[in-house]
Amino acid sequence: MPTQTKTLDPAAVTTILCDADGNLFPSEEIAFEASVGVTNDLAAELGMEERFDSEQLRLATTGKNFRTLAKELSAGTGQWEKPQRELSQEDLERWIAEEKRVVSDYLNKRLEPDSDVVDVLGSLAKSYGLAVVSSSALSRLHKCFEATDLEQFFAPERVFSAEDSLPTPVSKPDPAVYLQAIKELGLTAGETLAIEDSLPGAQSAVAAGCQVIGNLRFVAPAEREQRRRELEEAGVAAVISSWPELLPLLRG
Repeated sequence: MPTQTKTLDPAAVTTILCDADGNLFPSEEIAFEASVGVTNDLAAELGMEERFDSEQLRLATTGKNFRTLAKELSAGTGQWEKPQRELSQEDLERWIAEEKRVVSDYLNKRLEPDSDVVDVLGSLAKSYGLAVVSSSALSRLHKCFEATDLEQFFAPERVFSAEDSLPTPVSKPDPAVYLQAIKELGLTAGETLAIEDSLPGAQSAVAAGCQVIGNLRFVAPAEREQRRRELEEAGVAAVISSWPELLPLLRG
C-alpha cells in the first residue's frame, strides 16, 4: 500500500512527468554492468589505482549521469581519490560518447516490456499529458523505450534530458531539467506530478516546485525501506511500491 507523507492535490495535476531509469524500467543495475568497464578504463587513463565493480558504482552514483561521475573522477571530488591527471573538455566528451554507446546498446538488448508499466501508462494517457524528465541521454532513452514498448506514450518533443535538452548539461538533483520541461510544455509547476525513484531525482523535482510521488517498484527489496525514508525526507507527497498503486492516489 502507498504511504502518504504530504498533502497531494490530484485535482491540480494535468501532466505526469516520469523519471526513466529505475522508474519506468529496471535499467540501473543493467546499465552499471555495461558502464563499469568504461568507468574503469577512464580511471586507468586518469592514473587512478581504484577500480570499481558494478554494484559499488550503482550504490555510489544512482540518480546521477555519467557526465557527473566523469567530472567527479577527473577532479577527485566526492568520495573519489585524487587522479594523477584531469580530463580536457575534448576527452570528457569522448568518454561520455563511448559510455553512452556501450550502455545504450546493452540496455536495448537486455530490457523487456513490463505489463504493469504499460497498462498504467495507457490508463494515465487517457486523462493526463505524459512526459519524461531524465538525467540520461536522449539516445539511451530511445533505446530503452524501444526495448520496453514505451515509445507509444512519449513523443520525442516530450522527452527531456539533463544531458541533451539544456544549454549546459547537468544532472539531478539540479532542478534545471524539470524547470525546462515545465517551461517547454507550457505548464506551471503545480500542474505537474513527478514520479521519481531516487533521492537526487526527488530533490530535483521538489526544488522545481512539482508535486512528487516516490516509486519503489524497481528498487532492490533490501534497499526499499531506506529509499522510502530518503524520499519522504526529500518532500515527496506519497511513496508507492508498484505502478498500479498510483491510480487510486490520483483519484483522490
